[in-house]
Amino acid sequence: QVQLVESGGGLVQAGGSLRLSCVASGLTFSDYTMGWFRQGPGKEREFVAAISWSARSTDYVDRAKGRFTISRDNAKNTVWLQMNSLEPEDTAVYYCAADNKQHFPPSSYEYWGQGTQVTVSS
Repeated sequence: QVQLVESGGGLVQAGGSLRLSCVASGLTFSDYTMGWFRQGPGKEREFVAAISWSARSTDYVDRAKGRFTISRDNAKNTVWLQMNSLEPEDTAVYYCAADNKQHFPPSSYEYWGQGTQVTVSS
């Protein structure tokens, strides 16, 4: 049974930082591309960042570039999303996802976590 468990969300002031973590179990983590998505209030879920199985390739939504960094440690079955210079518009539930398609970034993800809430106050 595959599980993705996110943590690290919370309430932060604009300009602050948070580091989200996602620990995976039940899969061969090093075979999987990992992604972060978010869904803000009243909005559709959107892609934030992805990292290939080897960490050689990363991808970001434009508004995350320069502020967010995705990283992973295959020995720890963990992927992180470091978020700096947070803005109220970053307020959302953040989801971790995993997929083992050959193409990077994948067009869809097979496994999803339950999400962690990030709230940025102005």
